[in-house]
Amino acid sequence: MDNIRFGRTNESISFFIRWSLIIMTIAGIVGSISAFFLHALEFVSEVRENHIQLLYFLPLAGLFIGWFYHHFGSKANKGNNLLLEEIHSPSSVIPIRMTPFVLVGTLITHLFGGSAGREGTAVQMGGSIAHQIVRVIPMTKEEQESLIILGMSAGFSAVFGTPIAAAIFSIEVILVGSYRWKLFLPSLITAWLSHEVCLSWNVTHSLFPKVSFDWNFTSLVSIFVLAIVSGFVAKSFIHLLHFFSSFGKKWILYPPFRPIIGGILLVCFFMFGLSLDYFGLGVKTIQNAFIEPLPKESFVWKLLLTTITIGFGFKGGEVTPLFFIGATLGNLLATLDPIHLALFASVGFISVFSGATNTPLACAIMGMELFGYECGILYLVVTQIAFIISGHTSIYSSQIIVKNKLFRSTKDVGKRISDL
Repeated sequence: MDNIRFGRTNESISFFIRWSLIIMTIAGIVGSISAFFLHALEFVSEVRENHIQLLYFLPLAGLFIGWFYHHFGSKANKGNNLLLEEIHSPSSVIPIRMTPFVLVGTLITHLFGGSAGREGTAVQMGGSIAHQIVRVIPMTKEEQESLIILGMSAGFSAVFGTPIAAAIFSIEVILVGSYRWKLFLPSLITAWLSHEVCLSWNVTHSLFPKVSFDWNFTSLVSIFVLAIVSGFVAKSFIHLLHFFSSFGKKWILYPPFRPIIGGILLVCFFMFGLSLDYFGLGVKTIQNAFIEPLPKESFVWKLLLTTITIGFGFKGGEVTPLFFIGATLGNLLATLDPIHLALFASVGFISVFSGATNTPLACAIMGMELFGYECGILYLVVTQIAFIISGHTSIYSSQIIVKNKLFRSTKDVGKRISDL
């Protein structure tokens, strides 16, 4: 009996040491590469802002990205969907080429003015880097799934500086309606370590004001209206994104030509006088949404330009543009209650994100990490409302929805409301 207990103790110690080393390795590598990515992204964005004529070369940049991915990208062209597919049904090691390809592709997209984000890049780099460990250490399918989740968490946290939200996002985005809480602790540790590693490379994250709320009936109703509208806007974003993607695949048979068309459309918008604020990341506009009224059409232009950029094959994420769309939408609806401008911007910020990704809990926690915990309960409610209203469509086509009874009922409610 003593020998059995001793053997189990040794196994537990070995397991703990093994995964501790794996977590530290993932966090160190992903945090460092994410830091390089953020510094490089800041540099190319500054270059574009100082040389606005670069935007005219966006179609050629799109041709290069499309051609390179078509000939050398292999499965890496699936992006985040490849990560989700490998989690659901592991079949092979995610190609390491995904990391340099999406890194360079995203930087080129931003250098020439494409309207894209950075989350997709960081998550893809994190997942693909973490999965390479199976080339060195044999692992079961369940362990491989854990690796990818840890890598996704590390990338998300390093880019946005929200480790708790990153840990939840990486497990929530996989199976909507089901949480693998046993992975939360290792995911959280990985996210936090990756965040600290990224900060050690002198990365600074965007700062937002802490939000408070004086509870009154008018303000509360206005906030719920914003949450409902956010769900519909998220749904519109998803459908338009899929429309441009399907249009390109149907009518432009040679894949490298698809980004050219998208680039031409964006250049046309610019030539007809559309503000540069809607190209690139748009972080400054997001921050301004919390402190001053913005043009009423801001969220519409960003929605259109981002769906064109991503739908036609440029590289980058959708999340930062979703933040832009949500914050400016909240800025617009804050006319209902001007004294709570920052609150409305914060609710739009997380609600549109929730509706587009089906990750309401992660979005609520992100709101608390970014804007303070005082409105935490409100954030939990509004992200759920947007999630239901969006009808559970998603920017991730490989996302799986768990169809339990409770989930079906909320889905039916969302469908009925959407049909009104």
